[in-house]
Amino acid sequence: MTTRILAFALALALASPAALGANDERLKNAQAVLEEMAEAFDTGIPRSLLQKAECVVIIPSVRRAALGIGGQYGRGYMVCRKDDRTSWSAPAGIRIEGGSVGLQIGGSATDLVMLVMNERGADRLMSSRFTVGGEASVAAGPVGRQATAQTDATMMAEILAWSKSRGVFAGISLQGSTLRTDGGENEELYGRELGTREIIEGDLAVPDAAKELLAALRQYASGS
Repeated sequence: MTTRILAFALALALASPAALGANDERLKNAQAVLEEMAEAFDTGIPRSLLQKAECVVIIPSVRRAALGIGGQYGRGYMVCRKDDRTSWSAPAGIRIEGGSVGLQIGGSATDLVMLVMNERGADRLMSSRFTVGGEASVAAGPVGRQATAQTDATMMAEILAWSKSRGVFAGISLQGSTLRTDGGENEELYGRELGTREIIEGDLAVPDAAKELLAALRQYASGS
């Protein structure tokens, strides 16, 4: 019983905004995660896949939310291409809960990047709640030079996922995890609580704190 109480208290602490930091800091962390994974040519996310993605989801520092008996928790952002294919939407807050993120490579804190490879996958992620393995599966993305050999397999997937824990890059399975709109984060960014689709498909101005993240996306995912 004591262990369960401690686990529940830890889960609440990790889920609180204060524990996870202000959104401007989280946006900077998301930018750093994208840059590190994109710059690691031999071991990170293949640049060619970044340039084909419809949307990018970045969740820095997904953490265990309980002492060995709970799931995972993390907050981050989803950004999608606009119709012109050269510019990107304003970022929408998104959170991940449950599943087994991070356990595969032994880390207690794991950076996570997902590439949404087609419009159907993007449409599913823009719903208020998306369960991996329910509506669709998320495949482990190929790392570095493995991409060439795995092109046929990976391009069949709607969403590809990568993680980094303790400096180690890896493809990752997110089976059982739930991704949902982070209304509180969106309210902090835009002054009112908005859904993911409203932000992605709308014409909102990019918050100042998110401009460097969008610049990094243009560099790595647009080939410019």
